[in-house]
Amino acid sequence: MREILLYAVTSLLYVLLGLHFWRTRWHARPRAAADDAGGGIAPWERIGILVPFTLHSYLLYASLISQSELHFGFSQAMSVTLWLTVLIYWVESLIYDVKGMQALVLPLAAVCALLPTFFPGPEMPAYTRTFVFRIHLLVAMLAYSLFTIAALHATLMTVLERRLHGRKHAGANESFAGPWASLPPLMTLETLLFRILIVGFVLLSLTLGSGFLFSEELFGQAARFNHKTVFGIVSWIIFAALLVGRYGWGWRGRTALRWTLAGFAALLLAYVGSMFVLEVILGKV
Repeated sequence: MREILLYAVTSLLYVLLGLHFWRTRWHARPRAAADDAGGGIAPWERIGILVPFTLHSYLLYASLISQSELHFGFSQAMSVTLWLTVLIYWVESLIYDVKGMQALVLPLAAVCALLPTFFPGPEMPAYTRTFVFRIHLLVAMLAYSLFTIAALHATLMTVLERRLHGRKHAGANESFAGPWASLPPLMTLETLLFRILIVGFVLLSLTLGSGFLFSEELFGQAARFNHKTVFGIVSWIIFAALLVGRYGWGWRGRTALRWTLAGFAALLLAYVGSMFVLEVILGKV
């Protein structure tokens, strides 16, 4: 009962903060609102975001690390993803003006933080109870979550780029109007995208490497060359090529966005397929 209440409070606080950022940053005269907020996020708003984020962190720790039995499914994966999204944009707000992203991220976090109460996920096999496996799982989920964020980030950039080019062709001012004016410039979004991709690539490399080298300790069996491995390697190659292209030949814009979405698609096939197979084996679907 206590944990259900914590889930509800966490979700409610995310909702209230999301509404606040919607009203002050997106809804009506966003540029004036930005001036009122000092061009970024006010100190009390930063502290306000940390309150549900801290509760969210505790709930994830309690469900994924501290309990003896591990339940894991799509709801936990989505919760981790949005937890990390909130963290990324909170940290980046210390450097860049990304206040407009909060109105998008916080409502999604409210939904995903609450999902585990309705979908607790299947019970994982006995080998998942070890601390080493849970660290491996955490690294893997952080990698997948970062690439999910990168894919959503790339999708938003694609929409913004098309709107910007549409305004240029229509002879309008190049800057955005309405709620879109609250979002960071495309150059800022692109910088953030590649920061996310670099960290995600490092974590994906650790996930694949540890999975191959320590398969016996982690999974209780030798490494197998299955669909999960194939698509994991394919996604690693795509992201490696993207980063080489970026820092070797200056890839950016639509080229970078397409490679990002292609790499995410391969990773999604690896993750969704493996979760589906696991749930079928455990008799949960």
